Amino acid sequence: MKRSTLMFVGALSVLPLAAAQAAGHGEFGPETGDREFSIAGTGGGDRDFDNSSIGLSGDLGWYLQPNVVVGIRQSVSYADVEGQSASDDFWNGSTRGYADYQFGHHKFRPLVGASLGAVYGDAVKDSAFAGLEAGAKYYVLPKTYMLGRAEYQWFFDDSSDSDDNFDDGAWVYTVGIGFNF
Repeated sequence: MKRSTLMFVGALSVLPLAAAQAAGHGEFGPETGDREFSIAGTGGGDRDFDNSSIGLSGDLGWYLQPNVVVGIRQSVSYADVEGQSASDDFWNGSTRGYADYQFGHHKFRPLVGASLGAVYGDAVKDSAFAGLEAGAKYYVLPKTYMLGRAEYQWFFDDSSDSDDNFDDGAWVYTVGIGFNF
């Protein structure tokens, strides 16, 4: 009697899980119309890695499709610029729009994208920049992911400078956590 009761209770407890799977719940990643928020540590350096910075970055994005996200990204960083006194503090910020394409619909999702924005602060010349990025998201829970990304940004004052300055860009690296909602 106890054994049949346990088997009956066990079978009943599996039904909600099976129903959720049949309805598409329990899958990892976003759906069209979802939003995302991520917070990350970021660091970067110039092309020769002589000058470096460390900071925080936050993203707020909207999914146009389950694999296409557009949004806005805000970063703030402390910069160590070669040739400057160690007692000087250099705080910089950047604000940019971004668009990313994520490959696949599994836990691990490589991504590529582009951004366009502005950089400003104490140790940089206030200017516009364009960027290309690549990285990956790994979903540890259905709507929670770990993020790694590398961006190459080049700076310009007007559109005629953009081609000339590509070789003088900077790398920005990001590692963080994000949430779909």
